[in-house]
Amino acid sequence: MLADFSISRLDETRRERIQSAIDNKTKPPGSLGRIEELALAIALCQQTETPSADPARLLIFAGDHGLTAEGVSAWPSKVTTQMVLNFLSGGAAANVFAKTNNVAITVADAGIIGDLPDHPDLVRAKIRKGTANALQEDALSLQEVDQALAFGARIAADAVQNGTKTVLLGEMGIGNTSSASLLAHAIAGIDLETLTGPGAGLDGDGVNRKLEILHKTAARRPGELEPRDALSAYGGLEIACMAGALIGAASAGGMVLVDGFIATAAALCALKARPEAAGYTVFSHRSKEPGHHAVLQALDATPLLDLDLRLGEGTGALLAFPLLRNACAMLNDMATFESAGVSGKE
Repeated sequence: MLADFSISRLDETRRERIQSAIDNKTKPPGSLGRIEELALAIALCQQTETPSADPARLLIFAGDHGLTAEGVSAWPSKVTTQMVLNFLSGGAAANVFAKTNNVAITVADAGIIGDLPDHPDLVRAKIRKGTANALQEDALSLQEVDQALAFGARIAADAVQNGTKTVLLGEMGIGNTSSASLLAHAIAGIDLETLTGPGAGLDGDGVNRKLEILHKTAARRPGELEPRDALSAYGGLEIACMAGALIGAASAGGMVLVDGFIATAAALCALKARPEAAGYTVFSHRSKEPGHHAVLQALDATPLLDLDLRLGEGTGALLAFPLLRNACAMLNDMATFESAGVSGKE
């Protein structure tokens, strides 16, 4: 998948030197826990002992899903377009958190049904308007999957090549928790009962109906699927774009900060196909969506935060981003025992 985007393996010869630099800061070794792990990961990714999390850019990929016709969401598909307009006008939670944390935003129309005006922060994939109904037929052709993967990869790789150090992955797409559940079921073999939750607000009866539809949809393409085939079967365009963006950013040497359930399903697709990208990937938080924990377990990933978030948009990644910034500051600016004249452990 995306064979043209080669990913350099981390230079393990640097690991001991960077770890020694972290351990020689004025603190007991390991006392800053995950912050020390983050500093090491970012330094290895950037191939430097003076890493930086900034500048950062949030990529919000938006797409619509034909499966919403089956009632798997509490919201109509038109909300996808309405929320993209909200992103472009600066009114969403993602905009507020991005502004607070000095993170730039690019909004990508991966394949929404509605029409959008031109905007300097908007890019368009121009693949198709929404996916097909995955209950009835494949959501996307393999060619459309490849186009979406390449679109996401190019945006992320270009951002890193133009100076972005951290790429944050977010999404918007009514019905996309259904696609994420189906992808995780097909790729990682997780049962749909574990993966299926309320999404953007289904009640108990709604979740049961959703689960019934997902079982019927999964039965159309039974058994384990490779990521590209799973994306073809179940969509969505925004998920394929995020999978491509993770690979594209990693190929250019950028750190990728993954948001919640949907973005993690995209990461599952990317890392199953391109495991060498794992060293460039950080998982920001554990969503309240019940399937997210199972997908994180399948990836052997430990997220940074657990705040009961379930909004998407990249909001969890934005809230976790200051931890990356502080991890870099610790490595770059904190005194060593020698420089501070502090005695080391005897």
